Amino acid sequence: MIVKPFSALRPQEKYVKDCAALPYDVMSSNEARELVKRNPYSFLHIDKAEIDLPIGVDLYDDSVYQKAAENLKEFEKKGVYVQDKTKKFYFYRQTMDGRAQTGIVGCASIDEYLSEKIKKHELTRADKELDRIRHVDTCSAQTGPIFLVYKNSEQLDKIIEKETEKTPLYDFVSEDGIRHTVWESSNEAIDADIQANFAALPNLYIADGHHRAASAVKAGLKRREETPNFDGTEEFNFFLSVIFPANSLRIFDYNRLLCDIGGSEEEFLEKVKTALGEVSPCPSSQPFAPTERHSIGLFVGGKWYCVKFREDLCQAESPSERLDCAILQKYLLAPVLGITDPRTDKRIDFVGGIRGLSYLEKRCKEDMVAAISMYPVSMDELMTVADAGEIMPPKSTWFEPKLRSGIFIHKI
Repeated sequence: MIVKPFSALRPQEKYVKDCAALPYDVMSSNEARELVKRNPYSFLHIDKAEIDLPIGVDLYDDSVYQKAAENLKEFEKKGVYVQDKTKKFYFYRQTMDGRAQTGIVGCASIDEYLSEKIKKHELTRADKELDRIRHVDTCSAQTGPIFLVYKNSEQLDKIIEKETEKTPLYDFVSEDGIRHTVWESSNEAIDADIQANFAALPNLYIADGHHRAASAVKAGLKRREETPNFDGTEEFNFFLSVIFPANSLRIFDYNRLLCDIGGSEEEFLEKVKTALGEVSPCPSSQPFAPTERHSIGLFVGGKWYCVKFREDLCQAESPSERLDCAILQKYLLAPVLGITDPRTDKRIDFVGGIRGLSYLEKRCKEDMVAAISMYPVSMDELMTVADAGEIMPPKSTWFEPKLRSGIFIHKI
């Protein structure tokens, strides 16, 4: 795999905590406006530049992208952001609840994305792609890193371990309690070693950031069309990534809420039993989290139940169809409740496991009637689906912590 060092445009240390921001697509414009009221350095001024324009502006208006580019230039002019003079790799560690994950920050190849050596597991939407294509192109910079994964490289793991023993460039705790620590590579020999070890890998995998990746690639292809004599070394041929070892990551459960169960609670429980398998009341009044694959927790009528899938439902040849969320969709949600498109159906809602199961109970007291707790998808399952060239069902994976934007910018 081709992964190259780059000259990061990054905040001066005294600004980095204020600059670092959650990805643009995990919050609304109104939420972003609130977050930046006391923070003039937030990267949201670039990633969601509509917050600096009149309320009600069309999110896809030319002025939004122009404002993003203007704000980025202003941050550079004021010295908030400074570009490193030499190309190098960086190391980015996030620590949440005592668990750390450390990735290598560099640039992956758009050609290897196009040839599917960088493997995907999600579909993307054209409108979301177009938004970020215009953002990247107008800013002439990639502002949100792609969350990539590698597997089985002891040498890369050893390099990360050794390089992160040094004094970091940044070390701060964000408002949500997550610690962010960044180092730079020691020298060109280390950079060459990193490149050589990535070159020995057959594939990388997108864990999170499918839309950002697709947009960076298409913005690069646009630049190629505008540069007839391009030679492949230009920065627009690569996209900003943080690449983690698969065994260091945790995928959270991605749970479901239902506002309609199509009848009484007793009738629904009987339908669940017929559709999926064994239904048992939980012995404890505590929220039930499944402890193994092919089982779910069900909260209905103020009580938790454990549902164990029948073995025949779990034998599909397709790896994506063996996932619990796919089995749930195929045998219960679609045929029993008529939820044929979970992406658009208003009768179902999805909640990342980071919120906890008590949140599911709370929602069932407010605006929902039933909740389903899921066993998390594993990294092995994700990579198996990607290796098969298949797509994960909607709302399958929830990664935490989210990569922060605004710590690294890749100018193209």
